[in-house]
Amino acid sequence: MTAIKHALQRDIFTPNDERLLSIVNVCKAGKKKKNCFLCATVTTERPVQVKVVKVKKSDKGDFYKRQIAWALRDLAVVDAKDAIKENPEFDLHFEKIYKWVASSTAEKNAFISCIWKLNQRYLRKKIDFVNVSSQLLEELPKVTEESVPSGENQSVTGGDEEAVDEYQELNAREEQDIEIMMEGCEYAISNAEAFAERLSRELQVLDGANIQSIMASEKQVNILMKLLDEALKEVDQIELKLSSYEEMLQSVKEQMDQISESNHLIHLSNTNNVKLLSEIEFLVNHMDLAKGHIKALQEGDLSSSRGIEACTNAADALLQCMNVALRPGHDMLLAVEQQQQRFSDLRENFARRLASHLNNVFVQQGHDQSSTLAQHSIELTLPNHHPFHRDLLRYAKLMEWLKSTDYRKYEGLTKNYMDYLSRLYEREIKDFFEVAKIKMTGTTKESKKFGLHGSSGKLTGSTSSLNKLSVQSSGNRRSQSSSLLDMGNMSASDLDVADRTKFDKIFEQVLSELEPLCLAEQDFISKFFKLQQHQSMPGTVTEAEDTDGGTLSRQHNAGTPLPVSSEKDMIRQMMIKIFRCIEPELNNLIALGDKIDSFNSLYMLVKMSHHVWTAQNVDPASFLSTTLGNVLVTVKRNFDKCISNQIRQMEEVKISKKSKVGILPFVAEFEEFAGLAESIFKNAERRGDLDKAYTKLIRGVFVNVEKVANESQKTPRDVVMMENFHHIFATLSRLKISCLEAEKKEAKQKYTDHLQSYVIYSLGQPLEKLNHFFEGVEARVAQGIREEEVSYQLAFNKQELRKVIKEYPGKEVKKGLDNLYKKVDKHLCEEENLLQVVWHSMQDEFIRQYKHFEGLIARCYPGSGVTMEFTIQDILDYCSSIAQSH
Repeated sequence: MTAIKHALQRDIFTPNDERLLSIVNVCKAGKKKKNCFLCATVTTERPVQVKVVKVKKSDKGDFYKRQIAWALRDLAVVDAKDAIKENPEFDLHFEKIYKWVASSTAEKNAFISCIWKLNQRYLRKKIDFVNVSSQLLEELPKVTEESVPSGENQSVTGGDEEAVDEYQELNAREEQDIEIMMEGCEYAISNAEAFAERLSRELQVLDGANIQSIMASEKQVNILMKLLDEALKEVDQIELKLSSYEEMLQSVKEQMDQISESNHLIHLSNTNNVKLLSEIEFLVNHMDLAKGHIKALQEGDLSSSRGIEACTNAADALLQCMNVALRPGHDMLLAVEQQQQRFSDLRENFARRLASHLNNVFVQQGHDQSSTLAQHSIELTLPNHHPFHRDLLRYAKLMEWLKSTDYRKYEGLTKNYMDYLSRLYEREIKDFFEVAKIKMTGTTKESKKFGLHGSSGKLTGSTSSLNKLSVQSSGNRRSQSSSLLDMGNMSASDLDVADRTKFDKIFEQVLSELEPLCLAEQDFISKFFKLQQHQSMPGTVTEAEDTDGGTLSRQHNAGTPLPVSSEKDMIRQMMIKIFRCIEPELNNLIALGDKIDSFNSLYMLVKMSHHVWTAQNVDPASFLSTTLGNVLVTVKRNFDKCISNQIRQMEEVKISKKSKVGILPFVAEFEEFAGLAESIFKNAERRGDLDKAYTKLIRGVFVNVEKVANESQKTPRDVVMMENFHHIFATLSRLKISCLEAEKKEAKQKYTDHLQSYVIYSLGQPLEKLNHFFEGVEARVAQGIREEEVSYQLAFNKQELRKVIKEYPGKEVKKGLDNLYKKVDKHLCEEENLLQVVWHSMQDEFIRQYKHFEGLIARCYPGSGVTMEFTIQDILDYCSSIAQSH
């Protein structure tokens, strides 16, 4: 180790003006054993810098190289791992933790001791030593390594280390004095002995001068001691005088203490009086109710506006007195307790008087409103409750006071209001709906047919009779309309339109009357009972049963206002209780309209959808919106049932075996339905429902037209398909229904296909033999015989061709076409007016066949001179003449 230390000092540290003080052979913990050296060094120049240097042997040779150096001031912790047992492992905490394993414990301890020593000397104990034996730190081992050979300027022996520790740096004053002294003795460097003798002589001179100075100052010391004795005597006299003065002031102090205590008591008394006055003023100002307010609460007139205003002001003043925030201890005062009891009695008595008065107002309103029912029962209008609401709103502030002070009475008033008003509205609404039913069904005679009758001016409806009515089919509707009494020149269809228009107006008027009635009542309930409509806050509520088994939301403790969300629910439940008859009455009216005419469901669906949409825009959760939404579901079911009934009637249609089919009833009814629906659903919100119904209906029409055509015996299948699909195409083209564009194209295609099929089939009969002959010619050509060689076939030679052509002179052709025209006329119906269209198509097809026959003659019988007995112009003349003659 000594040789390594010497080599490191010589090769690495001496060139850098550093001295090597300690060395330890280490390797990193937990990794492959790659040895290196940790060296503790100091610089030889001032200021001294202390470092820990890692030195590693070079891979290319036997020399050592400096790998990394850390300043000792960056070392935070030295961890020796175990202070008791010998352990070669230790950690150095620089910017990160370096874990090392020394080659021996002795080397580790020597290195840690050197670090501790350098820390004490240069760093003022900034490094923490962990798990290091205290004995090791107290008894520092001396490094006893061999010295570096002579010839080196620096040494690494133990004596050098102690020299480092004992060395003390000269200050500036000492350095200056030494320089002055050495300047005065220039020979000090050349002759050190002479310089030392001179310094010794001068030191002796200075010692003698000091002794003489001490001996000369003894007299002055004696004088100073005498002066000190005199000063002590003066101090004793002053202390005696101060003691006498203190005794004299003691009595004055006692008197002043008594005066101060008296002043404190006077101040405390004044403070207490001021506080007492403040408390009394507070109680008087906040808990004193004016006599006028007391009189208003006890005797105030609740019928007049002035009396209501006085009672309102008095109730607010009473509430302020009762809700005053008392200070600590006030509730223990007898006067306060008595005043609070008085306020409680006033509140209880006034609340009872107010509730009784409002109950009487509710009852009187029911009697007053009943007197106006007779005049409203004649017209389709509902009585106006605005005057009643206006009178009651004068009590709105008192209701708010009652809600905050006595919630039980407030709740009782709420229930009584619902009871009285529900009975009143039930009478009004039922009479209103009876008038609407009478107006829908027309005369009394007709109304009895639908289960309605009048008795003593009071109208009642028989719901059971309505339920027994069967749904009328469109065919029955048309037959009934045609059997009604003649009304001027009005036709049956015009009568249907008039009845439906009347129904639409009546239904719209019913909804228009109900809507403002419900909105006005809901607005009044919100204002009168002080309930929020359009805000929502979380709250805990319970359900309280009302007299009819319904529920009313209320808070847990009486006297505590409802949360806003519960108030919104309470408005809805009050409206349900008050207007409980609206939904069943609307359903009965809808059922009646559906019984009168199933097409009325179209009007009702549009009107009801519009009113639901309007109500939801105002308040989606309101009673009106919910009720109309429920009724809309019923209307939608009736609409769906109407569509299903029409499809079922299509499937059940039976045709006569003896008469021609013509336009099928359900095709005409689809036209009627589509025309009516387009006029009703124009710009309607529920257009999607109609489009779905259209799709179902048109599919049913298509399927059942084909079904009837297949079953037809009197009329050819192509004629049934052609006429009905032509009618469907014309209807869809006229109405321009966007969702049925594909069906319109399909109907046109079917009409065209069956028209062509019918024409081809019919034209095969007038020139039957000629058709058969040329079909044989085409068959031979198809078998591979050349066209110009067909005439050599025995059955198809020129003679056979001339024989067939002679059978169809112009006269016979015209006769055949005339018979064909008559037959087509028998097949086609007059309503669709397709005779001329079909005849023109037959003419074109006949000419096409004629040209085809001539072409075959020219190709298969060239140069034969064989021609038809008639020309194309003859065909045109024949067809025109036949059409004109019929």
